[in-house]
Amino acid sequence: MTTDGGHPVGEYATQLVVGVGGRAGVSVAEVCALVEETLRGAGLATAAVTALATVDAKAGEAGITGAAERFGVPLIAYPAERLAEIPVPHPSDAARTAAGTPSVAEAAALASGGELLVPKRRSVAATCAVATAHAHDLRHHGDAEVMDAGSALVDLAVNVRADTPPDWLKQRIAASLGDLAAYPDGRAARAAVAARHGLPVERVLLTAGAAEAFVLIARALGAVRPVVVHPQFTEPEAALRDAGHRVERVVLRAADGFRLDPEAVPEDADLVVVGNPTNPTSVLHPAATLAALARPGRILVVDEAFMDAVPGEREALAGRMDVPGLVVLRSLTKTWGLAGLRIGYVLAEPQVIAKLAAAQPLWPVSTPALVAAEACVTAAALAEAEEAARRIAVDRAHLLAGLAEFDEVTVAGVAQGPFVLIQVADGAEVRTRLRALGFAVRRGDTFPGLDRSWLRLAVRDRATTGRLLQALDHALTLAATN
Repeated sequence: MTTDGGHPVGEYATQLVVGVGGRAGVSVAEVCALVEETLRGAGLATAAVTALATVDAKAGEAGITGAAERFGVPLIAYPAERLAEIPVPHPSDAARTAAGTPSVAEAAALASGGELLVPKRRSVAATCAVATAHAHDLRHHGDAEVMDAGSALVDLAVNVRADTPPDWLKQRIAASLGDLAAYPDGRAARAAVAARHGLPVERVLLTAGAAEAFVLIARALGAVRPVVVHPQFTEPEAALRDAGHRVERVVLRAADGFRLDPEAVPEDADLVVVGNPTNPTSVLHPAATLAALARPGRILVVDEAFMDAVPGEREALAGRMDVPGLVVLRSLTKTWGLAGLRIGYVLAEPQVIAKLAAAQPLWPVSTPALVAAEACVTAAALAEAEEAARRIAVDRAHLLAGLAEFDEVTVAGVAQGPFVLIQVADGAEVRTRLRALGFAVRRGDTFPGLDRSWLRLAVRDRATTGRLLQALDHALTLAATN
């Protein structure tokens, strides 16, 4: 299920397929009313519907064919045996008996390979469900934009801070290579991280980057109803799906600046995942808003991978022990340029840490990564990170001021991270043209809740931003003339 009011309408809208079913003799008016009410309730645009879909046996039903005609979209019919092979969240024995598939509406909506946005809704004689026309590529990451490109492209697709790691950190890591014959001992690094956040060491788990932490959470905590707040980093949902979970989504609205309303999260969700500041929207949610998501029996996962790029780390929950079920993830790869080393950590209640640790393999973090973790939480390193965060804020303001000069570009939300999310007509074409002009930017359509009109730009120094803005002006001019 997705709670979604944020899809843009018109040419930018996420394309939708509506699966429909109905009893014999169902009227056009009833089918249309149910579909319109379902879309309206989910904040989805009728104009975004590209097709109605149903089972072969219902393809001649006048109410269903008439609804497709009224919406001005094709009606796609699938054999019952094909729909019966598609897993659905709400199977029905009655539907299986009548139509040969456990769910006409949900299976037909999903048959094109997309993702379910709204599960089965009913009226007296009709059913419908809504899915995206295509699935989001949850495994796509920014590094794919620059892979195999060498130094030919200016990298604005990856959010690792430029010119990192610093020389002093390289030297610390290099010095650790003499200890590679011994098995890694994480006690000193774990204690250093605990001290950095003012926590008992039992509340800290070191991991091979935040990505490993997402896998551990998905496999070890036994969630029954996991919910992921989107748009956000897609690895948490991918890890949950890989572990066999059916993931529900709360999709934030661009019209609301991608701000989170805690009431949008289902009350009985026992695992909630949200980023802060959120990748790719760059929105920084108030700590009080996120803390309001906590419930007895719920695990609240807050991904703070970019929090050290926020001056003063305001709105951080790391170090809090008064929020029940809180799990905070931190990464050292973004600010310090250690993506290739894989180092991060989890902060949580001791019993949660124990469950996650039990799911880890032996010696999951290498000796060089442990040395880096200890080095990056010293007072001197924290001061350097704070200075970098303040510099990023200045550079981001320069980028935003430049983007504001383009009528074709929209920035949704208030950017507070080391990246900015923009929306532009013909976004995919603009991205291709920017690449031809020497700049790699991150496509947005792989994030649930976004489509091809969205692009993410990493914040860089003023000189680089100036060149980007010139290239963007050129790309927009070319796009407008074609």
